[in-house]
Amino acid sequence: MQDVRLYQPSKTAMQSGKAKTHGWVLKSSHPESLFSDNVMGWTGTTDTAYEVDIRFDTLEEAMIYCKKKNLTPHIITEPFNAPPPKSYGDNFTKGYRY
Repeated sequence: MQDVRLYQPSKTAMQSGKAKTHGWVLKSSHPESLFSDNVMGWTGTTDTAYEVDIRFDTLEEAMIYCKKKNLTPHIITEPFNAPPPKSYGDNFTKGYRY
């Protein structure tokens, strides 16, 4: 059985909304066939499955896929802490004295 990571992607630094963060991503774990390139100093692999991300709409769909392909998923869940709502006027009312 191959180990895979199953997680919900976080938003990128280039976006302010939550687009592309609602689904689940299945990514292969680190391959065992890593090698080091002595000239460039890079680490490479011959396993192309490490480069592939599979996206699912729900966790149940991802679990069905893992069961069908005989994969061992490690589900990574991180709680999302949304900042409290704030209005534009709050920038001028807190900490300002006349």
